[in-house]
Amino acid sequence: MIRYVAVIDIGKTNAKVALVDLERMAEAALRRTANAVATDGPYPHHDVERLWAFILESLCDLHREQRIDAISITTHGATAVLVNAESGLALPVIDYEFAGIDELARDYDAVRPAFAETGTPRLPAGLNAGAQLFFQQQRFPAEFTKTAAILMYPQYWALRLTGVAANEVTSLGCHTDLWNPWRADYSSLVDKMDWRRLMAPVRPAKDRLGPILPVIAQRTGLDPQTPVFCGLHDSNASLLPHLLSDAPPFCVVSTGTWVVSMVVGGGKVELDPARDTLVNVNALGDPVPSARFMGGREFSLLTDGQPQNWSEEDVSAVLARKTLLLPSTQQGSGPFPHRAAQWRNAEGLSPGQRFAAVSFYLALMTATCLDLIGGDGPTTVEGPFAQNGHFIRMLAAATAWPVIASETSTGTSIGAALLASDGATVMSKGERTEPPAERAWSDYARAWQQAVNL
Repeated sequence: MIRYVAVIDIGKTNAKVALVDLERMAEAALRRTANAVATDGPYPHHDVERLWAFILESLCDLHREQRIDAISITTHGATAVLVNAESGLALPVIDYEFAGIDELARDYDAVRPAFAETGTPRLPAGLNAGAQLFFQQQRFPAEFTKTAAILMYPQYWALRLTGVAANEVTSLGCHTDLWNPWRADYSSLVDKMDWRRLMAPVRPAKDRLGPILPVIAQRTGLDPQTPVFCGLHDSNASLLPHLLSDAPPFCVVSTGTWVVSMVVGGGKVELDPARDTLVNVNALGDPVPSARFMGGREFSLLTDGQPQNWSEEDVSAVLARKTLLLPSTQQGSGPFPHRAAQWRNAEGLSPGQRFAAVSFYLALMTATCLDLIGGDGPTTVEGPFAQNGHFIRMLAAATAWPVIASETSTGTSIGAALLASDGATVMSKGERTEPPAERAWSDYARAWQQAVNL
């Protein structure tokens, strides 16, 4: 019986290994490290060897505390890995924020599929994984020819654990240009560039790829028969528990470096690729209307990453003055990709008032994303923003739907752990916040919306 699942959770800002207790549907232990981009080599890249050392050390430590029954994996998107015949790297794993990829933007635009085929908007730098592969093939042809397999990021770590090469649809379908969600097959780009022969076989997220390699068992102390599951994209890991237990329509907002809004059973809308709406693919293989912005990065920049003190008087003052932060702090993505941030009625802000206004801004950006993708029904917020009461209340005010703050510190870990569960498991829900009765909250939301639509 599988009860304790070690979840390798590689986010853009932090990497974690969480031990999830499937019986309690809770994290029993957690190890965390900062995930910094390495700047040596031909371009900025992910320091996979440092991450690998952290993963092995964490598995070893956690197993000493509690027997690990299985391993699952979830990672950020927009990351493809070129693996050689020895399962090493043909080229470093490129950082999707590397602006140099745009040097070939015109050439890439000439070959990439239309939005109607893939549900993928054209994004800057390497946020389209197809653009990464195109850049690597054009700039480093000799190294690219050594590629034996192209893997998405969760399955790269699965390969290192099991020796089995695979791919999976939630990462392939995450604004990559590589996947056609309507046909459940690779896109025309993959065939045009002759990449299909390199793509590892597509396996369901819940597939057991195999037991850990003997060297991993020896290094960590885990049972040599410990199964490793294929894994999935992190926002889809947040969505999975709700797919298994909630009745549509509903929305899930996965928060981290990126705030990703997803709608299941929502209203019919025409997605606008110019505003960073897209079609994700969930763990069951179905298309999911989605929208995103770099909310976690914005929060860190706006608060300097420091704990924030505030009072109810601070909140009341911001609502009364209608102190507004207008988009966008991070340009190039999100629903307002080409607008520069602007403060209104912000003279003499105290730190507590600034924190409230920043939280409101993030909630209203999220509400905009939900509106763009036909959001409907209760909204569950997963990840760090679930702990921000200002964000939760303003999101409820702006959408006029109940908002549920997830009780787990990271819904990605719980969702990834569910891949190892044989039976249906119902997560305990967090506190449900109804739209605030005080008119000041809805008036504030309308003032912000009117300001951005001018």
